[in-house]
Amino acid sequence: MPAATTSGLPLWLGLVLTPGLGLRGAQRLLEAFSTPEAIYAASLTELEACQLPPAVAHSLSDGRSADLGAREAEQIQLQGVQVVTLGDRAYPELLREIYDPPILLYVRGCVEALDSFGVAVVGTRHPTLYGRLMAERLGGALAHWGLTVVSGLARGIDSTGQKACVEAGGATLAVLGTGVDVVYPSENRKLVESILATRGAVVSEFPLGTPPTAQNFPIRNRVISGLALGVLVVEGGEFSGSRITARMALEQNREVFAVPGMVTQKQAWLPNALIKQGAKLITEAVDIIEELPSAVRARLQPPPPPPTPADATPEAAAHSALRQQVLQALAVDAGTHVDEIVNSLQNKLSAPEILAVLFDLELEGAIRQLPGKKFLRVS
Repeated sequence: MPAATTSGLPLWLGLVLTPGLGLRGAQRLLEAFSTPEAIYAASLTELEACQLPPAVAHSLSDGRSADLGAREAEQIQLQGVQVVTLGDRAYPELLREIYDPPILLYVRGCVEALDSFGVAVVGTRHPTLYGRLMAERLGGALAHWGLTVVSGLARGIDSTGQKACVEAGGATLAVLGTGVDVVYPSENRKLVESILATRGAVVSEFPLGTPPTAQNFPIRNRVISGLALGVLVVEGGEFSGSRITARMALEQNREVFAVPGMVTQKQAWLPNALIKQGAKLITEAVDIIEELPSAVRARLQPPPPPPTPADATPEAAAHSALRQQVLQALAVDAGTHVDEIVNSLQNKLSAPEILAVLFDLELEGAIRQLPGKKFLRVS
């Protein structure tokens, strides 16, 4: 199929915007006529022979669909949005392989990111502290390996994993259930800006201005899994939307990974169920790397080991020992009150020393302070 030219783009857009046509109808037309130009040049009889409703066939035949596409193309140009169609070489090859690929993608940001090696990180919108920490840890680690994190920008696990990826200097793809000009939820506007600033991209198959209607999100989930080599589920309940993404990943012959959770937590239902069904149990990023194709692994760059100065001064060595003692007094899955930390270390360190080390560790990002003067270890 030839690449879409600027002049041909309104014809592709017209297929998406024709009321009542839908993805299946557009796919049937492209199979029958090969190109959008041939579709619009077809007679009304030929269009109706493709089992189109009369109103749809008339819209394509009399030019109304093309007019809709032309108006959309004007808005795309004004907003600096790019469009990649099934006829373009830039269309991501992994997504092209799925049963029902979108006939086009609206893209804000780096189009090249669409065809990078990616892993989807998905999960509940209401994570536990453990789930949030694991999403942060794995999202950042995948970025350090040079992988793109794919997700849906949703509250909870999705945006947490994507934010960690960006903060680690990686690229991430945000696949929306809205138009690319509609940020949902709105509190993620700053995250979107960060994604665009780090050679990531915001992607959607829905026209500009599409609002966040409920039926769009299960539809977009097949694109999240379709763009990725595998899908990692961090947390999700029995009826989580991530269950749809995991099922679609299996149908698309993608790898499915899951972070185990505490069986008494409802958010652990989905990952634990997936592990019982054969999903790879994940505790660190290298568990995912091991399951990727050898050709992909050969092109990934292992993260460098942490620096270990050979000629550390006695003062630096002493400070490192203090750090380790304080870190060992903290848990990674629950906050420890500052009084408990002081009491547990009072035979080794003074309270001012402990507070100073806590302050330094928080600045370094090694620990996090929670409400109520509680601290936890990040990793």
